[in-house]
Amino acid sequence: MGTQQALAKVNLALDILGARPDGYHELRMIMMPLRLHDTLDVVCSSRDILESDCPDMPCDESNLIMRALAFMRERYGLKEHFHIRVEKRIPMQAGLAGGSADAGAMIRAVHALCAISEPLEQVAEAAKCVGADVPYCVMNRCARVEGIGEKLTFLQDHCDFQLLLVKPPCGIPTGKAYQLLDLQQAEHPDIDLVERCLLADDYETLCRSLGNTLEYSAFQMEPQIREIRAMLAEEGADAALMSGSGSAVFALSRDIAVLERLRQKAEALGCDSWLTQRC
Repeated sequence: MGTQQALAKVNLALDILGARPDGYHELRMIMMPLRLHDTLDVVCSSRDILESDCPDMPCDESNLIMRALAFMRERYGLKEHFHIRVEKRIPMQAGLAGGSADAGAMIRAVHALCAISEPLEQVAEAAKCVGADVPYCVMNRCARVEGIGEKLTFLQDHCDFQLLLVKPPCGIPTGKAYQLLDLQQAEHPDIDLVERCLLADDYETLCRSLGNTLEYSAFQMEPQIREIRAMLAEEGADAALMSGSGSAVFALSRDIAVLERLRQKAEALGCDSWLTQRC
């Protein structure tokens, strides 16, 4: 059996430079894995079977897990089939890379079970055809991420903090978030500054420097996301930001009691929440 943890991620900074001819967008991001995770149990089988404890997760060919398996099968000429069981804990349509994390975990599981000799770093870069966040999710390390998500520069940072994730009932379709984006009006965080803060353990400057270009779209689509971010910032978080294309918002603090109090306020507003740590 191959058991893999599929780690959620947050974008401490996300900047969109513009659209590319291939339909993707050129990105610059700082991404960090979290301890919140799904779990994939993968065993060899006579046929492919995907099942989950989450009734809302599709278990057909549209799932990124199956697309990741098809990628590995085509790349290496694999004949094996697999029974895949997913314990789902990362919320969907949250900007936490739940689907991409599962795909990354599936790639690692097949890489190990089939004793593939190609280095995982090379497999990860090629996996951009599965999804833009998948290369990062294969590797699961704090990184500066560029291109469409396939160019990874790993960061040896030592900046420590706790996180609260808050997920409102709404979800944000990533495609629509990009369609509504106005790059002239949206915020563009200083990616270089955020990277320097992480490497120097400059927590105070880091908290002032977080930013996400996609908040421009998400706040228009779901004003509640803006309200949650404002509540977290005003009620004691050191920083608050939407992750990815949303709808989840995260709060940073080095005081777990502050985050526990904010968690209670968020849940009183009808939101789901998770206290977690960076990996």
